[in-house]
Amino acid sequence: MATVLPTPPRVGMVSLGCPKNLVDSERILGQLRSDGYQMSADYEGADVVLVNTCGFLDSAKEESLEAIGEALAENGRVIVTGCMGREAQVIRERFPNVLAITGAHAYEDVVAAVHDAAPAPRSPYLDLVPQASPQLTLTPRHYSYLKISEGCNHRCAFCIIPQIRGDLVSRRPDAILREAEKLLAQGTRELLVISQDTSAYGLDLKHAAWPWRGGDVRAHMTDLARALGELRAPDGTKPWVRLHYVYPYPHVDRVMPLMAEGLILPYLDIPFQHASPKVLKAMRRPANEARVLERLVQWRREVPDIAIRSSFVVGFPGETEEDFEYLLQWLAEARLDRVGAFRFEPVEGAPANDLPGHVPEEVKEERYARVMELTARISAEKLAAKVGAAVDVIIDAVDAETGGATGRSKADAPEIDGEVHLRDAGHLAAGDFATVLVEEADEHDLFGVPVEEQAHEAARG
Repeated sequence: MATVLPTPPRVGMVSLGCPKNLVDSERILGQLRSDGYQMSADYEGADVVLVNTCGFLDSAKEESLEAIGEALAENGRVIVTGCMGREAQVIRERFPNVLAITGAHAYEDVVAAVHDAAPAPRSPYLDLVPQASPQLTLTPRHYSYLKISEGCNHRCAFCIIPQIRGDLVSRRPDAILREAEKLLAQGTRELLVISQDTSAYGLDLKHAAWPWRGGDVRAHMTDLARALGELRAPDGTKPWVRLHYVYPYPHVDRVMPLMAEGLILPYLDIPFQHASPKVLKAMRRPANEARVLERLVQWRREVPDIAIRSSFVVGFPGETEEDFEYLLQWLAEARLDRVGAFRFEPVEGAPANDLPGHVPEEVKEERYARVMELTARISAEKLAAKVGAAVDVIIDAVDAETGGATGRSKADAPEIDGEVHLRDAGHLAAGDFATVLVEEADEHDLFGVPVEEQAHEAARG
């Protein structure tokens, strides 16, 4: 008589918020998969649904609450985790039927809650099978987020991240590098380094060194970046390494040689937030905007193709028209490659809520529009300068019917920056690297053709 193996429970996941939250979701699902659970892509097929919430802004909290409500309506068996877990009472008042609520990066707690809600059946046959690797990614196979630390030591007036995720806790560099190697073995071609403050990595570890491949590697941003840039995929492919959330501390200057050597991408994601010294002081952030402009000049001298992206808050309490004009002038001089802007939004528990001089909503909207108009014009000018040049691109998707493809240059992080749209690229696949001749550009994207295809057209002509 044949033995019928028990059907493992299926888990669905709704992951909201930033890439750091996405990494938390990956770790949770990876552990559950190694515990014998299967994943469900929809509500209907799930025995329990996890909602990984964001609690950074009030609008993000409302989005999280809406997601919880939708999951309850569609499935009925919901476990809440993530940043908004610290407001369990708010969630319970609105949704008393949620099965459990856990906080941010509380992996063991949420996994235990799933075990309670949908126990995995025991089987002498299945339990003898070695556990699968807990490594699981929710991104496309060819790029992965690599979280190097948790928490933050800053106390910015508009932010409650330290209240949610605590102070800086860095991972050991050898553990990070081992994870990166596993990702490369699974097909990752681009490593996106993330944290709350990448520049502060290793500060809590006193920048101690750990053994790695016959030598030592320090818990320091520059040392880790170099070691990541020296990794290779099993086929010898050199991965792209992209740094995010880099505060402009003085030692950031030391990653320029790594970019010049080609070890890491010529790209920095720096959260400037504003330029006016008065506003930066009110935000409780470093206020040395003149020195930053000098360093931008120096960085571009050392790495001519470096791309700088940043985000700015408009309408912060006390921001005057003079402060805002200062920001516009700074942006015009800095000529950053990618810029995101946010209207200031109060969030419960943030000190900025109690500051005087709150800016009217209509003024916030007007300032937001002016920032986006200026930065879009700068972006269009910088991208137009690339027409006729060849750029390296990683392919994200290929349309088999049209033969077109979509990818990203070294200046483009997934989902937040621009794209490169290709024609005559049907021979490529997601994860491939290609050299592309840029034929056109708009405010945000480039358009072109793979160089080999352009060469074929020239030969035929």
